[in-house]
Amino acid sequence: MGRSDLKGACGRRALFAVRAAPAPLVCLLALLLAGCALGPKEPDMPRLTLTPLAFTDLPGWGEAPLAPALSAFRRSCASMAARPPESALGDPALPYGRIADWAPACAAATALPDPSDEAVARAFFETLFAPWRLADGAERTGLFTGYYEPELTGARVADAFHAVPLHARPADLVSVELGAFRDSLKGERIAGRVVDGRLVPYATRSELLGPASPAPALVYVDDPVDAFFLHIQGSGRVRLSDGEVVRVAYDGQNGHPYTAIGRSLIARGALTPETVSMQTIRAWLAAHPDEAPALMNENRSYIFFRLEAIEDESLGARGAAGVPLTPEASLAVDPRFLAYGVPVFVDTTRPAEDEGPDVPFRRLLVAQDTGGAIRGVVRGDVYWGFGPRAAAIAGRMKHAGEAHVLLPRGLRPVTDE
Repeated sequence: MGRSDLKGACGRRALFAVRAAPAPLVCLLALLLAGCALGPKEPDMPRLTLTPLAFTDLPGWGEAPLAPALSAFRRSCASMAARPPESALGDPALPYGRIADWAPACAAATALPDPSDEAVARAFFETLFAPWRLADGAERTGLFTGYYEPELTGARVADAFHAVPLHARPADLVSVELGAFRDSLKGERIAGRVVDGRLVPYATRSELLGPASPAPALVYVDDPVDAFFLHIQGSGRVRLSDGEVVRVAYDGQNGHPYTAIGRSLIARGALTPETVSMQTIRAWLAAHPDEAPALMNENRSYIFFRLEAIEDESLGARGAAGVPLTPEASLAVDPRFLAYGVPVFVDTTRPAEDEGPDVPFRRLLVAQDTGGAIRGVVRGDVYWGFGPRAAAIAGRMKHAGEAHVLLPRGLRPVTDE
């Protein structure tokens, strides 16, 4: 999934004590060591609001497939079961209750004999849950994009055909959870390395791909553009020269903010906001091989990976929630506003596989992942799975839509108006 530049002043707050995006590194380091002055409150801070609805209020609910979401929800329940019942489902400031509030629904889901039965799935959700409209204050519309799991060609040892490294997490990379130092920065992190007792920025993309890279190579792939987009997706599969297919899963980031190179191409006049997509960016990089490395290096962010066996071909890598992602049933969200494990019914559109007219996408998904570009209350990144169809849809999905969360009946979120 994509990543975005992170901007903001230290300590900004919003409804439900939601935290703002992190401040620049200098301010954050100063905060850790000596405190940071609060900036003025911005009037446009996101405000999470929930409005009770009936299932009949959800456009397309009666026709939407629900069984995939039930399977995804059961996986989230397995993760919840490992946590203390009194712990909050997400940030304690959010209105999604405790693990104990979700335990009856999880017990019922786990006990179902056939979760793939659509009638069973519909009865489960309609009996045990109630829908709530998700909004940013009065604004109900947000952005929905897509991501997928790519497959690359590679080798364990560099050769004439496989020379582009994918790196493992370096031993000296330090990730700092800022919420441990200031409650107002919960959920925000920075990364770097320690030099003479001070946390300093880590190497950039261009430095990590250079001959003096401090990160060990995990595998080598054959195409730098494929590797670049693998970083954006966050995980993928590599088909090795001996025929084995392994998963490279997200294992950290160098701490530099994500820069969308599509914006750079728009600024140059090479693309327009209407035409920019993964496919058009790829086409530009292929047509300009001499300029491509410098453009990709404008994105200083860099992802580190770990190797994992692929236990179930139908599922993706583990998302930020720690559970395997389910195609067309897992959603990446902003955890400042949505807790992992919450079912979310989205009402949006998606691209057609054959580049025909967009088609409605009204689907129940489960919040199970996040990404640096996923910022906001009504903001989602749909996991489309693996293969050409997933790539064709995910790379062009950039559509407005609405979101509705399903909460256990009896759980009444208290707003902070």
